[in-house]
Amino acid sequence: MKNIELINQLPIGEVQLSYKRKHSFIPHKISSSVSAYECIKAIFSLDQISYREHMYALYLDNSNNVLGYHLLSIGGITATLVDIRILMQGALLTNSVAIILFHNHPSNKLKPSTADINLTQKIIRSAETLDLKVLDHLIITENDYYSFSDNGDI
Repeated sequence: MKNIELINQLPIGEVQLSYKRKHSFIPHKISSSVSAYECIKAIFSLDQISYREHMYALYLDNSNNVLGYHLLSIGGITATLVDIRILMQGALLTNSVAIILFHNHPSNKLKPSTADINLTQKIIRSAETLDLKVLDHLIITENDYYSFSDNGDI
């Protein structure tokens, strides 16, 4: 039972989290890297794709329907930093069971860097702790994409 008087005296804040779907929510199912790429192209600002690196997450339900997306970071020309705690907050807030990561390479090169590979592995380990699956990580450029899953990197 809460002691209201005691709670009011504590110099701490109450944490409240919320997530609200749009009323016009129409499920968009991800069934392959191609369908993920098509979804991503609708989200990503194509006029920024050759300018700076952007890292996003797609959050999915148990049927691989997209629940939402989150811009995790905007970096420089050759890198962007990702706070995995923020990535996981989004997954927990949306009650996701799976995540698809994507980021762009302004260089227009599709090959994942060592940093890309290391970050992906770190995210996979973190997700496993929370019983979340990382289904894929796509690197996108103006005209193409690289799928970690399709290439056996996940």
